[in-house]
Amino acid sequence: MITLLGSLLGFLSSLAPEFLRYFRDAADKAHEITILKLQMEQQARGHQSRLEEIQTQADIQESQALYQTFQSHIFWVDALNATVRPVIAYGFFGLYAALKIMHLHAGLPWLVWNEDDQAIFAGIISFYFGQRAFFKLRGGR
Repeated sequence: MITLLGSLLGFLSSLAPEFLRYFRDAADKAHEITILKLQMEQQARGHQSRLEEIQTQADIQESQALYQTFQSHIFWVDALNATVRPVIAYGFFGLYAALKIMHLHAGLPWLVWNEDDQAIFAGIISFYFGQRAFFKLRGGR
């Protein structure tokens, strides 16, 4: 009887390494699948980053091409072209200031600085400082 029990115990104990190997193999395969998923996600992120880089380069090249059209390589034409926006802005500001001074001298102080003027002033200042901030954000391009 002990012989039978010993042989049965020996047979069952020989299966133990196979069970351990089976569970270890399953855990290894699950681990490999996890690693493959992470590698695929990383690769997808790399492709997305590369695509964004290509789009940024295209935007830069487009901006450079647009700015090259403003250069005629004739000094006075380029200087005049560069002063158009500031001259128009200063001219309209001068007209606006003259209108407000006329309101003040005409005895209409409630028209000198109202909500509409605040909105116009805030829009202009925000535009110029926002444009400057975006220019610096793009690295001067």
